[in-house]
Amino acid sequence: MSIVFLRKKVRLAAGAAAVVAAGLLVSACGSSGGSSSAAGSGDTVKIGLLNSLTGTMAISEVTVSNSLKMAVKEINASGGVMGKKLEIVQEDGASDPTVFADKARKLIKQDKVAAVFGGWTSSSRKAMLPVFEELDNILFYPVQYEGLESSHNIFYTGATTNQQIVPGLEWLKANKNIKTLYLVGSDYVFPRTANSEIKAWAAANDVKIIGEDYVPLSSDADPTTMVNKVKSAKPDAVFNTLNGDANVKFFTQLKAAGITADTTPVVSVSIGEEEVAGVGVSNLVGQYTAWNYYQSVDSAANKKFVAAFKAEYGDSKHTSDPMEAAYTSMYLYKAAVEKAGSFDPEKVIAAAGGVSFDAPEGKVTINGENHHIAKTFLMGKVNAQGGIDVVGSSNGPIEPDPYLKKATWWKGTS
Repeated sequence: MSIVFLRKKVRLAAGAAAVVAAGLLVSACGSSGGSSSAAGSGDTVKIGLLNSLTGTMAISEVTVSNSLKMAVKEINASGGVMGKKLEIVQEDGASDPTVFADKARKLIKQDKVAAVFGGWTSSSRKAMLPVFEELDNILFYPVQYEGLESSHNIFYTGATTNQQIVPGLEWLKANKNIKTLYLVGSDYVFPRTANSEIKAWAAANDVKIIGEDYVPLSSDADPTTMVNKVKSAKPDAVFNTLNGDANVKFFTQLKAAGITADTTPVVSVSIGEEEVAGVGVSNLVGQYTAWNYYQSVDSAANKKFVAAFKAEYGDSKHTSDPMEAAYTSMYLYKAAVEKAGSFDPEKVIAAAGGVSFDAPEGKVTINGENHHIAKTFLMGKVNAQGGIDVVGSSNGPIEPDPYLKKATWWKGTS
């Protein structure tokens, strides 16, 4: 058990004492036991899907929910998990961290789900984390994030910093010879923490940060001032950690301001094929994305995944990194349950280390120490058809280093 996981137990003990004092304690074994008990009776077991179906993040999260549903449909059609069919309980996080936490508690306590799949923003994940640790259930989180975290009760199937952001920066330096960089992002946990890491990397790589601006994570976010500052600063490149539909206004205004991919390339870490359609292909052609999966990945597993998704949801639909990571998480969960021989969350967690799946992105394996997975980095470039072409990649899967222990330039603390 790692230091992080030991700290979790300390937090649980302190939290339990406080709840007892308030006269509100609910037995932890009752919560996890409820999931296990529900899984042990009948022909089905409940799992929770918790995604933003409304609000500013719906542009990204609805399709993640769809990919999870497709995975469940496939698994059930092939006999289920340990002979039981997965029964979905869907909840809407409504792009609000508080709602995510409330719905997570409801799924575990009331619906007695065996595990939950979802979340997008780091704010939503951090709001849910103490709920899963308190009630000893499992969250599969499918989105790249800022790192500096691991939890006994969370499995991170999206990339951490050393698998996406850092390789993206290194690609920019090697291929665009950047000397100046402008940082733009939504004003919440992920962009601010990621930009702290980017600034540390830049200082060690002779790259000057000449601007850093944020807009609220809201449908009403107005990036006009941000775009004007970028235009005045004339950076060699922009690193973009905007999330949700703020990207629509940002890239529309960039184009209107005459800022093009040829003169000022923008690297985005939260725009995949699905978001390209929402932002507008004409606003994004030639711009770059840093991810670990694209629809264009040339493998038999991915071709099967893409064909299945289009057959399920329409030929015009695209697959993307978070959707693939979510789809993969469902199969990793199935494998972990079968290895454990139980749906009990603690037994599944104990068995998860080393569990693998031949995913659309390539073979992935759960790291039993930090609950992340090794991932191959892919630099993408938006084409005129709205797809993303791979223009650079790492030399094979990158082992997860969520605390940047191997990065000599990182002096931050977890």
